Amino acid sequence: MTNEYTQAVTIAGHDSDGSAGMPADLHAFFARKVYGMGIMTAVVAGNSYGIEAQQVMPVDFIAKQFEVMAADFDIKAAKTGMLADSAVINVVADNLEKYDFGSIVIDPVIITKHGNMLLEEEAYQTFIERLLPLATVITPNFYEAKKLTGLELETKEEILAGARKLQSQGAKNVLIKGRHDDANQLEVSDLLLTEEGDIAWFAEPYVHTTHLNGTGDTLSAVIAAELAKGESVRDSVQTAKTFVHAAIADEIAVGHKFGPINHWAGMEQD
Repeated sequence: MTNEYTQAVTIAGHDSDGSAGMPADLHAFFARKVYGMGIMTAVVAGNSYGIEAQQVMPVDFIAKQFEVMAADFDIKAAKTGMLADSAVINVVADNLEKYDFGSIVIDPVIITKHGNMLLEEEAYQTFIERLLPLATVITPNFYEAKKLTGLELETKEEILAGARKLQSQGAKNVLIKGRHDDANQLEVSDLLLTEEGDIAWFAEPYVHTTHLNGTGDTLSAVIAAELAKGESVRDSVQTAKTFVHAAIADEIAVGHKFGPINHWAGMEQD
C-alpha cells in the first residue's frame, strides 16, 4: 500500500499570506485530489498590500529537501515557482536532473503579470540555460513570453512562433498565457503548443477583479496535478484553465487590497 496515492511536489517560495507561491500550489494540489509536498526555496513576508521582506533558503538546505523527499516518496510530478537567484536555480536544476520526480512544470516567475522583472540578468540567463530545457510544460505569462522569445506577441501567428522558439530551447510543451491587464478586453486566450506539434487555444471571459494573487501558481500546479494522475498535457491544461477561471470569477473576501483567488470555487467544477 506504500505510496499508492498520487503525489506531486512544488519547488517554490512560501508566501506568508497564503495567497501565492507554495500555499497556492498546495491548495491546488488538494483541490485536484493529489497529495502535495513542498521544497521551500524562499519565504516571503507579505500581505494583501504587498511584500515587505523575503529570505532565500540556503542551497544546501534546498538540496537536502530534494534528498529526503526522493528517499521516501513516489513523486509523479513537480512544479517550480519562485527561484530567487542563480545559486537556487542551479541547485534546483541539479536535483531535478539527479532525481526522477516525473513530469516537470516550469512556471518561470521571472516577470510579473504587469511587466516588472523579478530576476537579475545573471539569474535569468541561468534559468534559460539550466531550467528551461527540463520543462515537460513551461507556462510563461505574456510578459515572460515576450522576454523569453524576444517577440512582441501581438498576433496569434507571432505567439505561435514564440512557442516554437521556446520548444527549440528545450521545453517539450509550451503554454503561453494571454495578457490580462487591459480593462477593455473581453477574454483571456492562452496558446498550447504540444510536443507533437498540436496547437490549441484556450479562452475564458476576462474578469475585472483585484483578487488575482496566485493565479499563475495555481494554473501550473493544477497542470502538474493532472499530469501526476497520468492525464494528457492538453487535458491537464484544459482542466487548469477551467479551474482558474472559476477561482477568479467567484471572489473570496480575504485581505484589504489584492486578494487571493478562490480555490473552493475551482473545486466545484468537477
